[in-house]
Amino acid sequence: MTITYDLVRSVVRRIHEAALKKVPEDTKAALQRALEAETKAVSRDTLKLMLNSARAAEQKDHLLCSDSGVPVFFVKLGTNARLGFDIRQAISDGFDDMVATIRPPILKHVTNPLTLERGYQGKEMPITTFDVIAGADHIDILCSPKALGSGRWAALEIFSFPSLETIETYVMDCVMKAGSQHCPPVIIGIGIGGTFDYAAKMAKEATLRTLGSTNPEPILQAMEERLTAAVNATGFGPMGTGGDTTALAVHVNYAASHGFVPVAVCFNCWINRRMGARIAADGSVELYE
Repeated sequence: MTITYDLVRSVVRRIHEAALKKVPEDTKAALQRALEAETKAVSRDTLKLMLNSARAAEQKDHLLCSDSGVPVFFVKLGTNARLGFDIRQAISDGFDDMVATIRPPILKHVTNPLTLERGYQGKEMPITTFDVIAGADHIDILCSPKALGSGRWAALEIFSFPSLETIETYVMDCVMKAGSQHCPPVIIGIGIGGTFDYAAKMAKEATLRTLGSTNPEPILQAMEERLTAAVNATGFGPMGTGGDTTALAVHVNYAASHGFVPVAVCFNCWINRRMGARIAADGSVELYE
């Protein structure tokens, strides 16, 4: 067996449904750590409810949230992988299969921004970005559906030669503006540098990093620690109930840039939806979160 259109289509259907029904293991562990550290009773109860909801969704094969968002896929193509088909079409058809077969059914959240008409498909849907993996003969496909609660509050601003303090102040401005409307505790992704579009891409990718992992860049590691403490000191807490946990993590990516420095900030809600699959050259499939 090799990497085929039918295989990619079936994998996309599978991982998209899984992303809607399962909280990643690292996220459940982070919620548990937050529960053990939380000092406010109502916030502890909220975190318990989240963990119980995660377990119930898995056990009963149910959706975790009625807002299933829009389909977003990150694809990494091995430079030695052989594809004799339109992978975008395979992903689109896999999404259509998921819509047709998932139970309970999902609502129509894909919206035409010009007419506000809603459906399951639309221009450029599913949203898919591609990167390459040098020397590999496999492909990675990661699904991270994006819903309104966390998607509404993403922001980007361009600075000229900003200090770290300026960047962190901007991030906190975004946090304060969002308040608790993005369904905390959230994962915050930040992209610094590059260009307008690349900063946003880095911020989104930062939200996908494993919770509990350490940034290899010492300056960014220290920034993440400062920002996590500052966000949690706001007191918004789980679902706005107050308490000590507004963010499970702050993750920062950066790239070299010009004197103009874009800074992008985005959020993932507490469900932190993501599910991926590695499809090997022989057609075998390994799932990962």
